[in-house]
Amino acid sequence: MVAAITTILVLQDLMVQAQGGKAGIDKADSEIRTYFQSGEKLMYAVGAILGLIGAVKVYQKWSGGDQDTSKVAAAWLGSCIFLVVVATILRSFFGIA
Repeated sequence: MVAAITTILVLQDLMVQAQGGKAGIDKADSEIRTYFQSGEKLMYAVGAILGLIGAVKVYQKWSGGDQDTSKVAAAWLGSCIFLVVVATILRSFFGIA
């Protein structure tokens, strides 16, 4: 009899603790949304820095007379475009306004 009462009280305690889950999920969702904006700005900043580095490398190859300058330029430009597209797709995928 004591074991049954103890089991019921433990289960009731677990049910009471589990009711705050929705509030925790909502709080985590709002915090992640605020972090996303900072992450997006960081991604754009990294893209800008990579773009500048790429422009310098392409200029060095071009002024040095290398034949594969267009390949290097396309690769660096593609990586910068990829960063911008990924930020946009992630924003759309997760429904962040």
